Amino acid sequence: MSDSLDPMQGPWKPPTLVKLSLAVHAAALGALASRPSQWPLAVGAVAANHAVLAASGLWPRSSLLGPNWTRLPTAAAATGKIAMTLDDGPDPEITPQVLDLLDAHRCVATFFCIGDRVAAQPALAREIVRRGHCVENHSRRHSHYFSLMGPRAMAAEISSAQRMIGSTVGTEPRFFRAPAGLRNPFLDWALSRQGLTLASWTRRGFDTVTKNPATVLARLTKGLRGGDILLLHDGHAARMADGSPVVMQVLPALLQAVRTAGLTPITLRAAKSLAP
Repeated sequence: MSDSLDPMQGPWKPPTLVKLSLAVHAAALGALASRPSQWPLAVGAVAANHAVLAASGLWPRSSLLGPNWTRLPTAAAATGKIAMTLDDGPDPEITPQVLDLLDAHRCVATFFCIGDRVAAQPALAREIVRRGHCVENHSRRHSHYFSLMGPRAMAAEISSAQRMIGSTVGTEPRFFRAPAGLRNPFLDWALSRQGLTLASWTRRGFDTVTKNPATVLARLTKGLRGGDILLLHDGHAARMADGSPVVMQVLPALLQAVRTAGLTPITLRAAKSLAP
């Protein structure tokens, strides 16, 4: 992650991998025009290039397709700050419980919310902000096909969520997290148009699929240190045998582990403001 934290200004500047990809395609076309018999090499080079692009998009913590927060900036990490982030809400059952628990521990968090869910639960979205937390952009629909979208569709998905969230809570998001962390080369361009910063995570507990709270907690606390961005879910949360959401079993122990380690949770926006 780069310590350059300001949203992109001016024309979009393609990441190095995208520039190299354009060069590969241009070279392949040139080779086909001058020496058609070399088509197997040209096609092979393009196919290999697309494989690299696809692998980069399937790696949520990769910065090959553009800037990506996987940890907090140096100034925040050095002072023992971490970020608690919760995805896929707001959920009318779970989010209020999460908010009460965060209040009890005097902890702030960043909620990456789905635009359509904000529109369906506007009062709850505003309550998140009223209690001192931040609401950021997690796309409008959280589509499973988000990473397969073209530039127009991807930009529309992000900008519509931006408007829905901003008009509801009164402040437009400054960060974006891709659904499941998956993306393609068009995302960096789409985010630059909105002045958004991509944020993934340092570690996650897989609390949407893992029903054992101890396992989720261990994943989140192993090697816990300043600068970490932790990912949990108040939406799409896995449920234990008794029907209770795993996140509500994990969060109290996680907040206690954070306190024991002498770390202080802050929002991503607050971390950004600490940068020189």
